[in-house]
Amino acid sequence: MNYLNAFWVGGLICALCQVLIDKTKLTPARVLVSLVVLGVILQGLGWYQAVVDYAGAGATVPLLGFGYSLAKGVAKAVAESGLLGVFTGGVTGAAGGIAAAIVFGCLFALLSRPQSKS
Repeated sequence: MNYLNAFWVGGLICALCQVLIDKTKLTPARVLVSLVVLGVILQGLGWYQAVVDYAGAGATVPLLGFGYSLAKGVAKAVAESGLLGVFTGGVTGAAGGIAAAIVFGCLFALLSRPQSKS
């Protein structure tokens, strides 16, 4: 059941974003940035944790999950370090995902053959 919950919640998030990109004049970059900001806001209000508990990776893998990780890291760092945590917590909270993106990006760049568009 966990897989099904992750699949439909993650799919719903992605489908809603695709509709925003296709049916509005918003650029993909604005939609993506809005997702990160929305994830931070929802976690700051304490609402996104329930979605994460229900859907697991379906809620943490999309960009809403990146905003959730940033906000969660900041909250933890502020509790431990005070005001300095505002500046360090987001990077610390999302470091695993950022490092994985860099490593996998480099790995695939080495293994793939780039082709120019014609």
